[in-house]
This record gives sequence, C-alpha cells and structure tokens, in this order.
Amino acid sequence: MMPAEAVRVRFRRLAHAAGLALPAPASAGSAGLDLRAAIDAETTLSPGRRLLVPTGFAVALPAGHEGQVRPRSGLAARHGVTVVNAPGTIDSDYRGEILVALVHLGDEPLTLRRGDRIAQLVVAPVTAVEVEEAAELDETERGGGGFGSTGSG
Repeated sequence: MMPAEAVRVRFRRLAHAAGLALPAPASAGSAGLDLRAAIDAETTLSPGRRLLVPTGFAVALPAGHEGQVRPRSGLAARHGVTVVNAPGTIDSDYRGEILVALVHLGDEPLTLRRGDRIAQLVVAPVTAVEVEEAAELDETERGGGGFGSTGSG
C-alpha cells in the first residue's frame, strides 16, 4: 500500500508557547499530532470539572481540510480525562489559538504541567456539501428509527 501524500500544515507559535515543541506525531504511524499545554503554572483539574487549555499555537489548515481535536487515550484510560466536544473541529479558515476543552470524568484530581500532552490533532479531508431541500426522502429499511433502533447488541 502506498503511503498517503503529506498535507502541509503551518503553525504559528504564540508568545506563551516559547520553548514548547511544535505539534508532532508521537511515532511514525501516529494518526494525530500531539497538542501540549501552554500553561505557565501547574493547574489542577478536579473530578467533574472542565478546563479550557491553551496550546500556544494557531494553525493554517489547507482548504478542504479540517482539524479534529481528539482525546489522548492514555489520559482517558488512566485518569478519565477527555475532550468535552470530542472531536472538536477546527475549520480551515480559523486562525486563532488552538484551545482544548478538557473534562475530568475520573475520581482523583489531575495536575497539568507546562508541556504535558493533552490532546491530539488529526487533519482530515472534508467533503463539500450542496444543500437541497426535498419534499420527501428515499425509503430505507431502517427508516426513521433513532437511538438503539438497529438492535439490542
């Protein structure tokens, strides 16, 4: 299988990201780029609380792409910390700082430190959509069945 062609993504370092690594994959096969906490002091995230964490970087995604801010599996599994709006979407025309909305679903407070990996950014193509109003929609076997309608397992 041929490797996918690389997409160029530009990051602008903000002043409070001085000394932090650029968002980067943790390994050659990583789908996402690690995002780090650009905080000055240790911050405690208590169980049941949310926290908006700055990364210190703004991004220029190419047209036709989005950035998906996703949880890190280690934080979720070990501490119950995840991204509130997972995946958070960064549109290709957004040029502000990447912020990560974390929520603590675990039992013990978690201390965040400057440079801690807090989320990952996956860059993905977006399908252009043409919206069309219709008086009726085509029928399917499922029909209008919602949550849990396709079975019990």
